[in-house]
Amino acid sequence: MKRELIKKITDIVGKEKILTSDEDRICYSYDATGKTWSERSESLGMPDIVVKPKMTDEISAIIKIANEENIPVVPRGAGSGFVGGSIPVKGGIALVMTDMNRLIEIDEENMIAIAEPGMVTYNLQQEVEKAGLFYPPDPASIKFCTIGGNAATCAGGPRAVKYGVTKDYILGLDVVLPEGEILHAGVRTAKGVVGYDLTRLMVGSEGTLGVITRLILKLIPLPEKTMTALTMFPKIDDASASVSKIFASRILPSSLEFMDQSAVKCVEEYLHAGLPADAEAFLLIEVDGDEISVKKQIEKIGNICRNTGASEVRIARDETERESLWIMRRAISPALGHLAPTKINEDITVPRNRVPDIIWRLRDIASKYKLNIVNFGHAGDGNLHVNIMTDRRNEEEMKRGDEAVGEIFRATLELGGTISGEHGIGITKSKYIKDELGITGIEATKRIKKVFDPNNIMNPGKILE
Repeated sequence: MKRELIKKITDIVGKEKILTSDEDRICYSYDATGKTWSERSESLGMPDIVVKPKMTDEISAIIKIANEENIPVVPRGAGSGFVGGSIPVKGGIALVMTDMNRLIEIDEENMIAIAEPGMVTYNLQQEVEKAGLFYPPDPASIKFCTIGGNAATCAGGPRAVKYGVTKDYILGLDVVLPEGEILHAGVRTAKGVVGYDLTRLMVGSEGTLGVITRLILKLIPLPEKTMTALTMFPKIDDASASVSKIFASRILPSSLEFMDQSAVKCVEEYLHAGLPADAEAFLLIEVDGDEISVKKQIEKIGNICRNTGASEVRIARDETERESLWIMRRAISPALGHLAPTKINEDITVPRNRVPDIIWRLRDIASKYKLNIVNFGHAGDGNLHVNIMTDRRNEEEMKRGDEAVGEIFRATLELGGTISGEHGIGITKSKYIKDELGITGIEATKRIKKVFDPNNIMNPGKILE
C-alpha cells in the first residue's frame, strides 16, 4: 500500500492503531480454519495494513478512502470463524473491530441491549444476566468470539434448538456501507416493518456488504432453573430414536447435543472422564424454565432415553456437575488436535428426523475415502459438525478429504439439508454454494452485492468467489 494512503489512515485513527510490520500482519492472515488455506499460496491471506478503529466515523472515513482507491477492506472480530471469512485473501486493510467493545446500554424495561461489535459474547451475557435478562445465542467460542462476528456469520450454538440463532436477536444495526455512508437499519421496538428488512440482509453477509458498528439486541427473561442430563447409548439408532421421542412428547430442550463414538473416545483420552468406550452415541440434553416443570421434564427425558435403549443416564445434581458434563462436550474440538494435525471442519444441517440417515451416509463416506471422520453437534436442530481428520503434509490424503467434503455436501442436500448451519461460507465453501442456491439464487445474490458494493472492496473473494 502506498505510503501516502497509510498516512491518510494514520491521521484518522492515530499511529497507535496502525500495524504494518510483517509479524503483526501475519497475526491477522488466518482465522480458526488454521493455516491450511494461506499455506496454499504465498500471497493468500496477508493484509497490507492492520487498522484498529474506535469509532464509527473513523471507519466511515477509512472506507471512503478504500473505495476511492479500490483497496479491499476485511472486517474482523476475534478470528474464531471456521470458513476463512476474515482472511484478507486479496490483501488490503484488515479492519480489526475488537477495540470497539463497549456495552452501550441495557434497557431493562424494553428488554434490549445496545453493544459495539467488538464486545465478547460471553461478557455481554454476564452483564445482562446481572439484570435478570438473557441473551441466548451461545456459539462454542463464546468466551472469546465477538457479537459483531456472530452477526456477520449468523452464529448459532447448542441453545439454538429452543431459542434460535443470532439473527433472531438482532433488532437493528448501524452499518458503514462500502462507499462510506452510515446506515441505521432496524428498530429498538418489538415490531417494525417499514421498508425492506436491511437488518436481516446484513446479518450473515460476512462483511461483504458493509461493516457493522453497533447492534440493538433483543433480550428475554433469564430462565429460573436449568438441568442437564448425559445419556449413553450402545446403538446410534437408539440415540436417534430418543431424540424423536423427546420432541414427540412435546418437550423442547434448550440444548440437545450429539456425540458419536469417535468423538467420545477422543474426549475420554483427553479428559479421562470415565466414559464407556463401547457406547456408539451420547446425548447431552438440557432443559430450562421454572423449577417445577424443569424437574419433571428432565425426569421424563431420562425415562424416554432408558426405554429407548440408553445404557446409562446421568442427571447433574448441581451446577458443578452440570458444568462437568458441559466440559466434556466443549473438550471435543481441542481433543481432536490429538488425533491428527489437520482438521477439515464442516457444519452441515439436515431436518431433525434425517439425522440418523446422514450419520450412516457419513460412515459410508469415511469408509469409501479411508478417512477418520468424527461427528458431533446439535442433534436437536439437525446441525452436525463433521470433522475430517487429516494431515496437510499428505497431499494424497488431503485430496481424499476434499473429495469427501463434496460428497458430504451432496448427501446433505439430498436429505433436504444445507451445507452450512452456523459457520457461514467464507472461502472454504464458496465453490459449493451454487449446489444449494442454484443459478437463480446465485445471480440474485450477485446483483445484491453489486448494488451495495460496486467496486467489490468489502471482503472480496468470500461467499460468491
